[in-house]
This record gives sequence, C-alpha cells and structure tokens, in this order.
Amino acid sequence: MAGSRFKPLPHPSDLGIVAFGRTPKELFENAAFGLFSLMADLDTATARENFEVKVTGEDRESLLVNWLNELIYVFDSKKILLSSFKINKISDTGLEAVVAGEKLDPKKHQGLRPIKAATYNQLRIEADKATIVFDV
Repeated sequence: MAGSRFKPLPHPSDLGIVAFGRTPKELFENAAFGLFSLMADLDTATARENFEVKVTGEDRESLLVNWLNELIYVFDSKKILLSSFKINKISDTGLEAVVAGEKLDPKKHQGLRPIKAATYNQLRIEADKATIVFDV
C-alpha cells in the first residue's frame, strides 16, 4: 500500500496524488510508484523486465511531468505494468533511471485503470512533496 510514499488526491474528474520524498530522487521515484498504484495493485506486479529511461525538462516541474509521461508511454507502447523505479542520476533538468515491470496480464492485474497523462493542472513541487493530477 501507499504508506508514506504517496496519498491519493481527491479530484472531481481526474486522478491525482501527493507524493512524498526526503530527496528529489525519492520524490520522483515515489511519484512514479503512486502513478502506477492508481492504475493497478502493484502487489500483484513483478519486476521482470528492466528498461533504461532518460528524461529532460526545462525545470523540476516539467522534468516531473516528462518523467511520468515517459513511464505512461512505456506502459502504453510495451504493455508493461511498471512496479520498480530506481533513479540513478537526477538534476533540476534531467534524470536517468532504470524501471522494471512485467507484461500486462488482465487475469493477474485486475481492475486496471489506464491513465492518459500527467498534467500541469495543480502541479506543485515543494521540498518534500509534489502534487500531481493525471488525465484519465
């Protein structure tokens, strides 16, 4: 379950989270975990296949949106439910990570809620938390 990594954010038409982290690396990893936790129960997902991900942005806000949207792209294009997120390098304008997951299996990953995109709507990054709304 979410624990102290993130909490769902009530939103009238979309889904959102508040992600927590003591460092930018932890914050971005927890935001990714929160995103995929909204999509499916990650307790049923196994990190079988690894993917390297490199993302850039003009600032931390665009970097966060681009990071999450790149992970949604991996999910959409490869049909991989991601469940492990390890950022190896991060700055205000770029990150390099290794993410892992397994092929989507409707029997195993029940109640899947696809998410279209991370948005700039209500986006806010503070020292130890980030608020993100997703388009569903």
